[in-house]
Amino acid sequence: MHALLDLIARHERGDACGLTSICSAHPLVLEAALRHAQRHDLPLVLFEATCNQVNQDGGYTGMTPADFVAFVAGIAQRVGVDPARIALGGDHLGPNPWTALEADAAMAKAETMVAAYVAAGFRKIHLDCSMACAGDPVPLPEPTIVARAVRLCRAAEAAHAQAGGEPPVYVIGTEVPVPGGATEAIEGLATTTPADALATIDAHRTAFAAAGLQDAWTRVIASVVQPGVEFDHHRVIDYAPDAARALSDAVAAVPGLVYEAHSTDYQTREALAALVRDHFAILKVGPGLTFALREALWALDAIEREWIAPEARAGVRETALARMRERPEHWRRYYPGEGEALALDLQYSLSDRIRYYWPDPAIEAACERLFANLRASPPPMPLVAQYLPQALRALRADRAAFDPAALAMAHIATTLDDYRHACHSDDRR
Repeated sequence: MHALLDLIARHERGDACGLTSICSAHPLVLEAALRHAQRHDLPLVLFEATCNQVNQDGGYTGMTPADFVAFVAGIAQRVGVDPARIALGGDHLGPNPWTALEADAAMAKAETMVAAYVAAGFRKIHLDCSMACAGDPVPLPEPTIVARAVRLCRAAEAAHAQAGGEPPVYVIGTEVPVPGGATEAIEGLATTTPADALATIDAHRTAFAAAGLQDAWTRVIASVVQPGVEFDHHRVIDYAPDAARALSDAVAAVPGLVYEAHSTDYQTREALAALVRDHFAILKVGPGLTFALREALWALDAIEREWIAPEARAGVRETALARMRERPEHWRRYYPGEGEALALDLQYSLSDRIRYYWPDPAIEAACERLFANLRASPPPMPLVAQYLPQALRALRADRAAFDPAALAMAHIATTLDDYRHACHSDDRR
């Protein structure tokens, strides 16, 4: 049985299990996740790419779907993880990258993208056509959203018919900001009503049947809703189970479906476990992991400033901030402040726009030099403990060397541990 379908079946039988959906294209984040899965003998690791990250035009990572598959496979081979333990998903697959085009042109691009994802081996497909294209009414009417999702499902099924292998599973619906996160501070957050959640599911079920996609409907595993969790630049809206009780109860009556919760980044361990218990069984996380990566790199930069001679330092922090100011296109519309307020957001905003800059050649070179400096002259344990205490403890427990990359991945793993605790009921006993 498809591993994701098996997960849903287990959840329906009363096993409070879930799945962490890791939405990142940073090699250290992916490697950290694979090593974390190895260490804890997790049966499945799910990596997802968004339509803006990865598409037939390259996305902001420069990767096509086939490129991303090869990229993940290379890391898995180096780490020694069986590819059968890795699932790949496409998130927010729809016309979002091309909304400046008229709807027909944007949807044609989206169909090509979805087909490329399936042909490359992605087997979890989020059909998201909620965004308005040029000439569309705003907000887009739900019948239009559903009809466009059906178009994309047809494209995915046709691509699978040619590619073969395990058939794709689908996620429908959207109750979250556009890919990339909220663009401004959150002023109130409305939980999806049970009536709206069920209406979305019913509308898709009816449209799939009318289009002859009944078999595909049996592989729809989740619907995206808003359970009352979100984050903006400076604060987190924590999950409140009582406020989501009716929404949680509603999906329990829908066979074969759970909810997928987006923007779970920065939720507490207890909140994540409560989400899974309440049938929000697929937990998306992205910026929270690259935020942890940035914390680790800044800590290593601080260690370098105390340990390495000034003329030899890599200056990762200074380099990254300089490049962000030189190329503001990834943060300007998100961070309206100036002066100290802007300096704070560039580094520490929870929306983590700095993640778009890690592939910059100057920043990559600075990171490589930082790691080389700390490998050539390993800092003493007390200095590492000052800046990366949790990572140090983890490496000591594994009797591993204090390699800078290993320290960064161990720090990222502290976030992954919260998701492991939430998604694997054995860990909570």
